[in-house]
Amino acid sequence: MTSHVQKILERLDKEYGTEYICYLNHENAWQLLIATMLSAQCTDARVNIVTKDLFQKYQSIDDFANADLKELEQDIHSTGFYHNKAKNIIACCRELRDKFGGEVPESIEELTSLAGVGRKTANVIRGNIYHEPSIVVDTHVKRISKKLGITEEDDPVKVEMDLMKKLPKDHWILWNIHIITLGRTICKAPTPKCEECFLQDLCPEFAARERKGKK
Repeated sequence: MTSHVQKILERLDKEYGTEYICYLNHENAWQLLIATMLSAQCTDARVNIVTKDLFQKYQSIDDFANADLKELEQDIHSTGFYHNKAKNIIACCRELRDKFGGEVPESIEELTSLAGVGRKTANVIRGNIYHEPSIVVDTHVKRISKKLGITEEDDPVKVEMDLMKKLPKDHWILWNIHIITLGRTICKAPTPKCEECFLQDLCPEFAARERKGKK
């Protein structure tokens, strides 16, 4: 680990603590899986509003596997992309029931074999349910990791591999938690509050902008 990365991690720990937080409300693995699928292109706050009623109506993997597609589309309509999400949730829950005995699998290979489940969703499950060190690359993580000079990649899988090489394993899950918080509060897109940022002096993008401004 470089001293640059170490300084960033120390400041993030000091600012945000080292407690693992999941922003999606859930009581078990399959609820978190469905909530994460719904969170694509949608805020966690909106997903939590939807799942409050959704998990009352559909109380098991079987309930989702047997759901009527049009009805489920209506139930999740406000999360956006509801046609695809509803189709994938039903297919995913049928696979959980038929192939995995109603259990959410642990391995990245088995998780990503499920309908609608990519590496990001799989890593959310691995980190939060199975406590397997994993890095979740969402838009905040990709954008801010690049700003901080920890990766130059744009492809989420390449960003994930870069971060796994450069961050210590005990900070893989924390990186996602911390960077999402930073991205929602200070390092916002497209108007970051750089003047308020506690990582300002460690941010190559800020330094480059300052140099440009002085010319």
